[in-house]
Amino acid sequence: MIIGIPKEIKIQENRVSITPENVKKLTKNGHQVFVEKNAGLGSNYSNEQYQKNGAKILQTAEAVFAKSELILKVKEPQEIEIELLNENHLLFTYLHLASCKTLTEKLLKSKCTAIAYETIQVDGKLPLLEPMSIIAGRMAPLVGSYHLAYPFGGYGILSSGTDTIASANTSILGGGISGLNAAIIASGLQSNVTILELNPKRIEFLKDYFSENSFVKVIESTPANILEFLSQSHLTIGAILIAGASAPKIINEEILAEMPKRSIFVDISVDQGGCSTTTRPTSHENPTYEEQEILHYCVANMPGAYPRTATEALSNATFPWLELIANNGIDKACSLKSEIIGGINCQKGKLLCSGVAEAHQLKLN
Repeated sequence: MIIGIPKEIKIQENRVSITPENVKKLTKNGHQVFVEKNAGLGSNYSNEQYQKNGAKILQTAEAVFAKSELILKVKEPQEIEIELLNENHLLFTYLHLASCKTLTEKLLKSKCTAIAYETIQVDGKLPLLEPMSIIAGRMAPLVGSYHLAYPFGGYGILSSGTDTIASANTSILGGGISGLNAAIIASGLQSNVTILELNPKRIEFLKDYFSENSFVKVIESTPANILEFLSQSHLTIGAILIAGASAPKIINEEILAEMPKRSIFVDISVDQGGCSTTTRPTSHENPTYEEQEILHYCVANMPGAYPRTATEALSNATFPWLELIANNGIDKACSLKSEIIGGINCQKGKLLCSGVAEAHQLKLN
């Protein structure tokens, strides 16, 4: 198969969709790989590294799209990239279509086959989303702690406190992969951490996991508990995910009004529309804004801040799936590993993901 690796053009996105090492595995297996010039520089991979591993460097994205059958990306296609897609393309990337009806409609119009990393499920898990969920989760307490500093808009409380002064309070909405990892780092900063989780089995798991960690407690996510703990929270982290669908709006303006002024809200769920009615996507260039005197950090590609780590983690997770599709074509790959079918959001102008259809009231084929 002919595989194209364009340079990511979303603002402040420095990840690249594949490492040179994994390019070598593809080319050794007879596949052609075209990489846009400088696609890997943000992750500290040179053009020469890709060439040494069998890739051909092309000067423009237009050339990469024109020559390739499978387009491998990190983020959803931007406006000028959508114009380069057609019915002969397989697109393999993060899509998060439930958060954007316009993107969904344009992908359908292109008639490409669009496979979303984040909707491939195996035994109830999301193996291609998990690496980025881990990174975003581990980032959230760090960026939150940084912005708690008063000069950056925050409450002016140190996450760890001191030997004689109380630590900051951190509330985490959702105890999945990102929530778990947020709790690991927040408790490592000696913040007082409360995880609010809905699933009884997950609550039991989390309580066992943190049983010896005195900084973490796990409680049921009820409206009363959410209001109680967020009203005392200096840092709130939104870590709620429903695969392929819009994130539920757990926080509204009434809850924000009860939160401490100058507290920080980090919404990891922003890619799926966010878990607050006040969430709107931001970038690493301008990561925060204020709503009701609450500082919101809603960067839609948080792991892009650490592109080398994120690229390695993403490429290692996606490569077995990429290799299966490249070796067999999409139809046979689906028959060999049926979980791929759940990743196909659009195909030949038809919408195949129920969560996306429900989010935008579009016809499901």
